[in-house]
Amino acid sequence: MNETPNREQRYRQRMQRKKEIIDAAIAKADQEKGLLLIHTGNGKGKSSAAFGMVVRALGHGMRVAVAQFIKGRSDTGEEAFLRQQPDVTWLVLGEGFTWDTQDLAHDIETAQRGWSMARGFLQDPSIDLVVLDELTYPVSYGWIDLAFALEDLKKRPAMQHVIITGRNAPKAFCEAADTVTEFCNVKHAFYSGIKAQRGIDL
Repeated sequence: MNETPNREQRYRQRMQRKKEIIDAAIAKADQEKGLLLIHTGNGKGKSSAAFGMVVRALGHGMRVAVAQFIKGRSDTGEEAFLRQQPDVTWLVLGEGFTWDTQDLAHDIETAQRGWSMARGFLQDPSIDLVVLDELTYPVSYGWIDLAFALEDLKKRPAMQHVIITGRNAPKAFCEAADTVTEFCNVKHAFYSGIKAQRGIDL
């Protein structure tokens, strides 16, 4: 007869304790700074998650810059939409994946030219959020010097947020970051022979 009231009481007590813990943690987190976030791992959604944060930033009236390395296509839904937004600067700095270009010297030159443009974003205090999409690849390949990239990131404006995406993020990136999220690939339609779908993959 009293099982339901007792259960509700235990639940209420648990939630009260949980609220106290969460409220204390929130009160303790009183710092403000520009964050460095890393989206890495083999799973789908690293760039998509970053672009979702772009939308969030725009909702707060922030200015955003996106620099896409490696990728050479300009027909994704994110780009089609976000390029129309007045507070977004979007640069496609790559010319396709390495297995498409098959030209090492050209790939290195393209990556280094791209970084010289992207670092301009990191020196601009009027830009609130910078997305360095697929940056992990040219850095891991040695096309962009890791130490130089870290130095540019360190010298950026104090309140500027940066998101770096791509597989196999270098350890030094992860150590320098404030937040690192690893995306895990549990199952993917591509491996069942399904091509990339508009609105989902493109």
